[in-house]
Amino acid sequence: MTDVMWDGEIKAAEADNEYGLTRLRLADAAKTGDWPVVLDLLGGDRYLVNSSRPGGKSLYAPLHQAAYNGASADVVNHLIRLGAFRTLRNARGERALDVAQRRGHRHLQAVLAPVLHHQVPGAELVKMQAHFHAVIRGRIDEPLADHGLRLPQLAALLELERPHMWFPVPGMCGGFSYWLESGGAAARLVAESWSRVSGGSGQRHEITPQGSELVDEGFV
Repeated sequence: MTDVMWDGEIKAAEADNEYGLTRLRLADAAKTGDWPVVLDLLGGDRYLVNSSRPGGKSLYAPLHQAAYNGASADVVNHLIRLGAFRTLRNARGERALDVAQRRGHRHLQAVLAPVLHHQVPGAELVKMQAHFHAVIRGRIDEPLADHGLRLPQLAALLELERPHMWFPVPGMCGGFSYWLESGGAAARLVAESWSRVSGGSGQRHEITPQGSELVDEGFV
């Protein structure tokens, strides 16, 4: 299993949920530009680097807030080293670079420009992502009707040297391991999903811009 995770949790945090409260503290610190607190919290759990405020509407991750506030390039580079995705889009469809440009923070534009290790034509990536989301919904919408998740944005895969990610699904006791098997015009995504409490629940799909195909099931 890969250690690069897609954080899809966006529901409001419960008062007795320490993990959710940590996410709230992180969101508060990033919004006010308290970078020592942000980096300290991320030092304890770097998986939160792409998280947004639980129950929030903007879907700003710390990197979006750094772009909005005009943080130093050192802070932005630190967030990127921790795994912040430069391609991650907020609720307005903006990347951190777009936020910095809108706010006039020219000193951040070069460092926030996405660095891609793999190439997939934009229109093809959008189609493949839509088919992937349909596969996910087919697996979780019925048993987890109120999941309230932000589904994976495939552009993040293009930033990784090893384009392989894990999307845990709360309530599923499992999730989706997915990876880009080929890029360019012949782009293909492979996704394996399972629930640890349900034997034989595994499914493997191959997904292209043209659609998805179930190629194996019954494992795990």
